[in-house]
Amino acid sequence: MRDIKKEISDKLAEIEEKEKVKVLYAVESGSRAWGVESPDSDYDVRFIYVRPKEDYLRLSEKRDVIEWQLDEVLDINGWDLKKTLIQFHKGNATLFEWANSPVVYKTTDEWKEIYESCKQYFSEKAALYHYYGTANSTYKQYLQDDEIKYKKYIYALRPLFACKYIETNHAIPPVRFDDLCKQVLPKELSEEIEKMLAIKAKSDEKDRNPKMPVIQKFIEEEIVRYGQLSKELADDRTPEWKALDNVFLSILEKER
Repeated sequence: MRDIKKEISDKLAEIEEKEKVKVLYAVESGSRAWGVESPDSDYDVRFIYVRPKEDYLRLSEKRDVIEWQLDEVLDINGWDLKKTLIQFHKGNATLFEWANSPVVYKTTDEWKEIYESCKQYFSEKAALYHYYGTANSTYKQYLQDDEIKYKKYIYALRPLFACKYIETNHAIPPVRFDDLCKQVLPKELSEEIEKMLAIKAKSDEKDRNPKMPVIQKFIEEEIVRYGQLSKELADDRTPEWKALDNVFLSILEKER
């Protein structure tokens, strides 16, 4: 039987050896991290890495991403530490999801130091705009036909529930879909979501099923509401760089 966790661990070790980097953190993202995977879902592995200190002092910069593998089972790619810290400064919502993924393949003391320094850069406006945009894009591209892939409902509902969490709690939203569903939702909507998830759990990724009017209506209405709210919120990003500069230098000092 295929041992995926060991395979991923071996891939990360291979990346470190061949790319001459240190993997600081590696997690699952996507449906498996959300807890709503289908039987044939792939593994979306995302990692943060650091290069030797000297590489950051070169005039010819190396690429700040490593795209290692993409096939029917594994999707593995990572971000360089410098890119990661710059994106944290921008309030990148995807990074905060990786940082809070419930499925961790590797972590280090360095990563804990990094994330402690980066929590203050969470931006409600940036996150709300990201999640609204994800839901809106999914709705326009995948939820227009009479029959749809139910995983696309999750791709629209989950970001809208994240918006609701941010609006209500003013905090980083949970990653798992069922945790987001613990918020107060209309009873009819909750019941329809349960039905949809039961069907999806037994279906392949490519299977198409009839639209569910209650879910469809909720998505359409919330997209409009959060599109407006994302415009109205004041920019709350943290402008200073000191904490990020300090942790960057701290990590590089360990990579001599």
